[in-house]
Amino acid sequence: MIVQKICAALEDFAPLALQESYDNAGLQVGKRTDTINGVLLCIDITEEVIDEAIKHSCNLIISHHPLIFKGLKRLTGDDYVQRCVIKAIQNDIAIYSAHTNLDSVVEGVNGRIAQKIGLTDCRILAPEEGRLLKLVTFVPVAEVDKVRVALFAAGAGQIGNYDSCSYNSEGFGTFRAGEESNPFVGKINELHHEPEIRLEVIVPTNLRFNVQQALIAAHPYEEPAFDWIPLANEWQQTGMGMIGELPQPEDETEFLKRLKTTFNAGAIRHTRLRRKQVKKVAVCGGSGASLLSTAIRAKADIFVSADFKYHDFFGAENRIVVADIGHYESEQFTKEIFFEQIQKKLPTFAVRFAECNTNPVNYL
Repeated sequence: MIVQKICAALEDFAPLALQESYDNAGLQVGKRTDTINGVLLCIDITEEVIDEAIKHSCNLIISHHPLIFKGLKRLTGDDYVQRCVIKAIQNDIAIYSAHTNLDSVVEGVNGRIAQKIGLTDCRILAPEEGRLLKLVTFVPVAEVDKVRVALFAAGAGQIGNYDSCSYNSEGFGTFRAGEESNPFVGKINELHHEPEIRLEVIVPTNLRFNVQQALIAAHPYEEPAFDWIPLANEWQQTGMGMIGELPQPEDETEFLKRLKTTFNAGAIRHTRLRRKQVKKVAVCGGSGASLLSTAIRAKADIFVSADFKYHDFFGAENRIVVADIGHYESEQFTKEIFFEQIQKKLPTFAVRFAECNTNPVNYL
């Protein structure tokens, strides 16, 4: 087994292209061609985690939070990040992280929080914008089925819970083949009219290269014509946060108590209770204060997240209950996602959960 196979299994599920611009997800230490003996899964990488990997002969560590988040200008061992990188290199340990790209997918961090709470009818709270393209191409009538199938196989044509989506309209194209050409139809130096189908499909930006290569390979023309059109549409399958509903309404206090137990939270900081039943719940793993207004607009009864500052709580304005369960607590089940994806693609490979608790926050 090599690092690349593990990376591919995770990146098929949470493509690196979905990470935020400030993030640093992906392989941080080691080479994709390195041979892997075992994998250790964790939320944060600390020196204790590195030691645990060494102890169990795991030479790949997969974390949620990137070890190298800001640029490294030196490796002198002055802080824990530098010491971890040095120790990993000295012991031939590769390090990989899936961070905001894992936050963005439906079954990622927020999907797991919603699952633990027991939410149904879930959807992305703040869907991504600007991550969809429309591909338009023109194909001879007799060849369009072949091209359409190739585009679908490469990931084009997915809209919500529907796949193989396309629009097709009839027309004709004109062209004149030059002296150095090898035309599929028509003759050199003669203007040709060809009945064609205008084929349109939606493509996520991260799949643009693969879809374009599939188009070129399947299209019969020597020089196929196609357009990439940026779309302003929201992509409902990716984005931050999630919102869903409880099967039955719950008392606010009882719901908060259940949260505390489910996430093993040392404490839950929350806004004033509204003395209303909790039915619609918004969640965001990690630092979610920026989504508070979005949760209010979505008419959530409670917003479960972390890292709210003092003044952030005022933003609730008694229109919603904010429940800050803690950063680590909200993302702790990310290790389960890593495990499930690796086992799904590589069922015979050895994977371990890190045993040491890396949560830096303690409660008295």
